[in-house]
Amino acid sequence: MFRSKYLIVVVAMLVLLLGFQAVAQDDIIEIEYWQYNFGARVDAMNMLIEQFEAENPGIHVIHNSDIAYDNFRTELSTSVAGGVGPDVVTLFYGWIPSFVDAGYLVPLPEPFTEEYINENFVPMVSGSAAFEGEYYAVPTAVRSLALFYNIDLLEAAGFDGPPETLEEFKEMAVAATVYDGEPSLDNIVTEGYAIEMNGQAHHWFREALVRQFGGVPYNDDYTEVLWNSEAGCEAFAWLTDFETNLMTGTSEGIGGTADANTAFLAGLAALHIDGSFRLAAANSSEDLNFGIAELPANADGERETYGSYWTHGITRRAASDPARMEAATKFLEFITTADAGTLWVNEVGELPAQTAALENEELTSDPIFGPFITGLAYSHATFFIDESQQRQNLIDAFDLVRLSGVSPCDALQEAAAMEQDLLDEFWESRED
Repeated sequence: MFRSKYLIVVVAMLVLLLGFQAVAQDDIIEIEYWQYNFGARVDAMNMLIEQFEAENPGIHVIHNSDIAYDNFRTELSTSVAGGVGPDVVTLFYGWIPSFVDAGYLVPLPEPFTEEYINENFVPMVSGSAAFEGEYYAVPTAVRSLALFYNIDLLEAAGFDGPPETLEEFKEMAVAATVYDGEPSLDNIVTEGYAIEMNGQAHHWFREALVRQFGGVPYNDDYTEVLWNSEAGCEAFAWLTDFETNLMTGTSEGIGGTADANTAFLAGLAALHIDGSFRLAAANSSEDLNFGIAELPANADGERETYGSYWTHGITRRAASDPARMEAATKFLEFITTADAGTLWVNEVGELPAQTAALENEELTSDPIFGPFITGLAYSHATFFIDESQQRQNLIDAFDLVRLSGVSPCDALQEAAAMEQDLLDEFWESRED
């Protein structure tokens, strides 16, 4: 009898406990976060998700990071259009206009006001994350361009440090180029500098060189292309000259490499313009003895650089459910704190987007991270209507010069006309 009563009590307790667990499970809000597959970014976000869930046990975050970069935008668009997919999503900041037009993103709720963003994030975020007066995304980290240089190759060419000016950049690029026989692109053994227009050279031209030669890339409201001005033509001629006349390198790679970036990582190039995201690959190359410097200044000492970032937005899927929206907002706030930015720079190599994290003297004085962080103070983030097409316009202009012998200014005018049509069509659509 006693045993029977005891068994009944135990069973009752188990039923009660299981009931409590079921209720607790029902109370957990599940949201999805999507980003493209890039190892360091995936690992860093997994760390942040683990921390977030520990502080917010009522929220579970599904991390979808299995999609390849080349397929990411298509799969993202398809999923959101179908009412499934992420609640919080990573996207390139240049995609914001098209994602807003497609109805994929919703305006950010509190606390992400303009005042909050201006106070907590570096200037280029407030200048580029807003679209038609609304903020749709905020980043954990940002990127800027700087000069990667091969210490050994510059020393072999007679230099004890990186170039300070554009003139010194040209001088070092020429001196560091080594040929096997007569000077020609086919005979290059070591590149001084190779233009990677489908990499970061189009950004260097548009946002840095055009300004250093006395122009601006666009008017203030981005309705008019101005990088084909006289100053722009001079800047483009200066840039294309490295391959067409000086023959310091080729965008098609040397020594079996596929492009200028892999040539530098293989130790076959002296100078290379790239973003802070390239540090992980450079550090992993055991035979590469490299340094980082700010992009070279013009004759007047003026420095310019391009800044960019992948950012996080909240989708209409989250907005359709108040509980999911609240959870998504909490998650977005957590992954964009200064602590998250510091974790990101340590794990990924990108720069923290938060002004508080950038005050970290350990980072600003670092010989590798320091030049990138210093550049954030004068960086420009282009407002892209269609980043891929606008990049392609300058790739096509470069190819006209190097493959067809078209003059740099004529090639630039042709590309600018195509881009102006793109801008006109976009802004006219806003009036409907």
